[in-house]
Amino acid sequence: MENVQCQCGHTNPPGTKLCESCGRSLTEKDQNSKLVDMRYEGTARRSQTYNKSIIDKIWNFFSSVKVGVSIIVILLVAAAIGTILPQQAFVPASTEATIKAYYADTYGSVGRVYHALGFHDLYSSYWFITLVGMLAISLVIASLDRFVPLYKSLKNQRVLRHPSFMDKQRIYGSGAGSEDTLEKAETKLKELKYKVRTDKSGLLAEKGRFSRWGPYVNHIGLIIFLFGVMLRMMPGFYVDESLWLREGETRAIPEVPGYYLENKNFKLETYTGEGEDAKFGEAIDRVGTVVKNYQTDIVLYQEPEASLPGATDNLEVVQEYPIRVNQPLKFDGYAVYQMDYKLNELKAMTFALTNKETEESLGELTIDLINPDELYELETGSTVELLGYYPDFSGFEDGEPQTATPLPNNPGFLVELTTPETPEGETSFITIQNTVEPLGENQYKLTFQNADTRNVSGLTVRKDSTLPILGLGGLIFMIGVAQGMYFNHRRFWIQQKADGTLLLAGHTNKNWFGLKKDLDRVVESAKLPAYTDQQDEIDKKEKAEKEGESSS
Repeated sequence: MENVQCQCGHTNPPGTKLCESCGRSLTEKDQNSKLVDMRYEGTARRSQTYNKSIIDKIWNFFSSVKVGVSIIVILLVAAAIGTILPQQAFVPASTEATIKAYYADTYGSVGRVYHALGFHDLYSSYWFITLVGMLAISLVIASLDRFVPLYKSLKNQRVLRHPSFMDKQRIYGSGAGSEDTLEKAETKLKELKYKVRTDKSGLLAEKGRFSRWGPYVNHIGLIIFLFGVMLRMMPGFYVDESLWLREGETRAIPEVPGYYLENKNFKLETYTGEGEDAKFGEAIDRVGTVVKNYQTDIVLYQEPEASLPGATDNLEVVQEYPIRVNQPLKFDGYAVYQMDYKLNELKAMTFALTNKETEESLGELTIDLINPDELYELETGSTVELLGYYPDFSGFEDGEPQTATPLPNNPGFLVELTTPETPEGETSFITIQNTVEPLGENQYKLTFQNADTRNVSGLTVRKDSTLPILGLGGLIFMIGVAQGMYFNHRRFWIQQKADGTLLLAGHTNKNWFGLKKDLDRVVESAKLPAYTDQQDEIDKKEKAEKEGESSS
């Protein structure tokens, strides 16, 4: 495309609609229109000028408002779909295979498709992050495509404009004026806080230009906010992990390298309904138990700098702390919250190897339900070999025992019992309430004696280094909202021709009532000619034409 030369002699960049110097309309459409389009001051935008190279096509694609709105709609629809089924953080599964199986078993084909499309972990899925990135790119390009030419146009705008520019403004008037009209108008406009520039026999008054940058400030805030959202996908910036810690257990803190937690004791306190707790009596009668406090007394450890990763032999004590609800342990930007608990989880089960007929015991063995041994040797020379362990026995499938979860909720054991009388061994499958002898009648059995339990504390480990960035983005966005909504850009052009005729024009991006109110005060003070709102005349004419068509 070639540069466009105006009748005034000024050369304008290709795509310009209004001459940068005098304001004449440069396109046939604008020349034939009653009012001039002042949205971007008639400047040339890159997306409407160049369309040859691949860079131009990419720029034009992302600068489109329709594309940006479409991406937002897709993100909103995806976020809505992501609430139909629970996210993977809230399902009772830990590995990718068990998570996939959970959705398929629980929700059928819908769950299978839901997992395959990544909706089970929506906000960490690559396609969702890609859409967020595309939205950020769209905001950047759309802002640059509009802001740069608009800024240059407003910065370099001339005081004197061609009469055709003046009479195509919505507010326009012409008539006789005196020699001191411009001086009086300038004085009054300055009283109204307008910035006034004069050139020969004309003046330009404007105020509130900063309001034009409101949408672009919004975009900057959104871009910063989206940047913070995307930083959450980077390791170390955002952590939100669950940790179930049993009493007496020491475990590495997930996503916090080098730190360990030991659960020294879990404490649960309830209201008694007596004395100071009498006010809870009604609630206790209704629900049975009202929790007053539950806390975990923990010890925070750290690996020495010289130790190997994962080594727990020489851990250094950092802090001892009682974690309560809303009273988290805080360290190095992390916070560990008390979120849940589980009472009396099975820890170990003790069995006696007994003769089924005589009830004679050949010894006892204790099976650790978290880390069981494969072989248990008794003093009488008998052995119990653990062939299979199913922490949460859920039944048989094709003759094979199955476990629903890795937690010892309903432990099942496949064992081989060997005694001096049965050196070939006897096989039994044992659960809490039942014993199955799959290979025939056995002479010996494992008789349940007792069980050890312990409490489990549900902790949540959190860190969010993106909050300051998200807060900054939100603050800038709200500044842009206020800047664009509660302020407006007002301008007046007043020019006096050689024959003494005054031309008056006014424009604002919003709040025409406020503009007219200011103009009325200037007209009264400087004796300016009467003006008209040409948009009102156009609306009346269109209304009359419609009424005439309907009556005919």
